[in-house]
Amino acid sequence: MIEAGRPASAARRAWLWLVVAAWLLLNAGLLWIYYHPVLKPLVGDEFDYNRRALALLAGQPMPELFIWPPGQIWFITAIYSVFGSHVLAVQLVQIVLLAICAALLVRLWKTLDSPRAARLAGALFLLNPASLAYAHWLWPEVPYLACLLGALALLLTMTVRPRLRAFLAGLLIGLAVLFKSLLGGLWPLFLLAFLSRKDRRFTFAWLSAAAFASGLLLATLPALWKGYIETGAPLIADSSLYNLHVGLRDRSRSDYIDEAGLPALTAFIESAATPQQRNAIYLDKVKATVAERGWLGVVGDQLGTQYFRLFNAKTLLNSQLPGPACDGHLGAYGASALTTPIGWLAAACHTLLLVLCAFGLAFWRNWRRPFAAFCAVYLGYQLALFLGLHVMERYFFQMQPLLCGFAGSFLAAMVGREDAAPVLVFTRGRWLIGAVLAALLLGLAWLGPILDGTCR
Repeated sequence: MIEAGRPASAARRAWLWLVVAAWLLLNAGLLWIYYHPVLKPLVGDEFDYNRRALALLAGQPMPELFIWPPGQIWFITAIYSVFGSHVLAVQLVQIVLLAICAALLVRLWKTLDSPRAARLAGALFLLNPASLAYAHWLWPEVPYLACLLGALALLLTMTVRPRLRAFLAGLLIGLAVLFKSLLGGLWPLFLLAFLSRKDRRFTFAWLSAAAFASGLLLATLPALWKGYIETGAPLIADSSLYNLHVGLRDRSRSDYIDEAGLPALTAFIESAATPQQRNAIYLDKVKATVAERGWLGVVGDQLGTQYFRLFNAKTLLNSQLPGPACDGHLGAYGASALTTPIGWLAAACHTLLLVLCAFGLAFWRNWRRPFAAFCAVYLGYQLALFLGLHVMERYFFQMQPLLCGFAGSFLAAMVGREDAAPVLVFTRGRWLIGAVLAALLLGLAWLGPILDGTCR
């Protein structure tokens, strides 16, 4: 048995080192095009995060608008205070965080499927240039994802010291809320982790749940208190009505074409002095839009645009590469010998992920397992939000690890069908569902420019 196990163990080690080498090469390539032939400028909200972090570091904090959560600003400020005001320092920290995200995904997916499927899920996430590139930018996606996956790992993959784990998980979820507001309506779902069934009776671990709530409150209390002092309400950030207003005005099916975001944001900020007043004004605007177009018209228009933007094969990385401006390419990265192959690889990895996860979702057998149930609710929650809110392709990133999990399970099943028996079921009907879902996702990824008629 020992001799038989050695080749398999050696193969796993070789596979791991191959993944690490590819990961290092991809990061080196992305860093190269970031700094050569010219330094890539900050894009969109990155500029504001960096500006506010520098002001905070200089002891001259800028007035709070309560539109962006402060987590990323504090995160950048902390790194700058230790390593100096260098974007490279943030990039290196986030590269490590993204690798931790992949490791956490592997750990979590092992609760649902075989180690092979979990490793493949981690590799699909970690070897995609479109996902690795987020570690090289100043958006809060990577720290947010690390906090979310870390909390899930604490709650679902460990058994020792339950109250301490619950407190730390709550702390991480609180930090995730400080990085991105999207968890604001979903965090109560984590309380279900403290509900268990034994002898046909449900029990609730009240002390662990209280520890979780204490950790969450500890993380968010400074921001909530600041919001209360300045606005009269315990507010961290709220841009939901602004995003809904812009989302209802979205017409193009991919990013950076007829983009209404920045002008609309300026108008939103200048519309009133307080968040409550701004929200009241924009709630009236949203109601007027719905009254004018009708609920059916609004839903139909949103279905015709938002998911094209979310699943677009022109990822945020591709959007910033050189290319035709009429197709929404910003040209933020300078042209080099690496930009074209990296762009094609990013689009290919994105396309492959959509196909694999479509079949993984179609064949999935048991949605009652805790992490599988969380995946279903989380993905459904994101899709429901983005039907209305202003969508950019980068919001796909926060769903990507979970989709990599389903893709990894399907890929593992194709490599060795015996590994898939516990979690996947293969029937003609499910093959058909998978094919339809894959075709739908591919259409959303690639047909937007054709339907919009860009670059004609």
